[in-house]
Amino acid sequence: MGFVTSKSNTLLEAGLSSRALRQDLVSSNISNIDTPYYKARDVDFETALIEKKKEIYGENSASNKLEMAQTDKAHLNGASGFDSSKSTIYLRDGQSARNDGNTVDLDVETSELGKNAIMFNALASGLQKNSLIFKSVIEYSSKL
Repeated sequence: MGFVTSKSNTLLEAGLSSRALRQDLVSSNISNIDTPYYKARDVDFETALIEKKKEIYGENSASNKLEMAQTDKAHLNGASGFDSSKSTIYLRDGQSARNDGNTVDLDVETSELGKNAIMFNALASGLQKNSLIFKSVIEYSSKL
């Protein structure tokens, strides 16, 4: 394990890894655009990031659980047994299959590639700025 300057760097690196996975999945979708019965896949990036944040910051999901308020006994109880911290690769719904059963839409995939690239660049920029802050602190302390 390398030198860790802050917990946020570890989280940013995990975000970059998840975005790289998403890039691979979307690229795979595009490469299979002519494969009969291929279903477009994606990754739930947000829950993967939540899972990593809990791991890095040592958050206990039980202590951070927001309970649903019940003002009347006739109200339904909240859903139980659902763990939102698990990342999943899923088949995209809502896209109509072509005659060959393929659900890849090139317009959707290129849009997803663009959004993913923007998020990847933002995470990389954040990681670079964190590193520059740490570097400036070291440079300043060496002048003292």
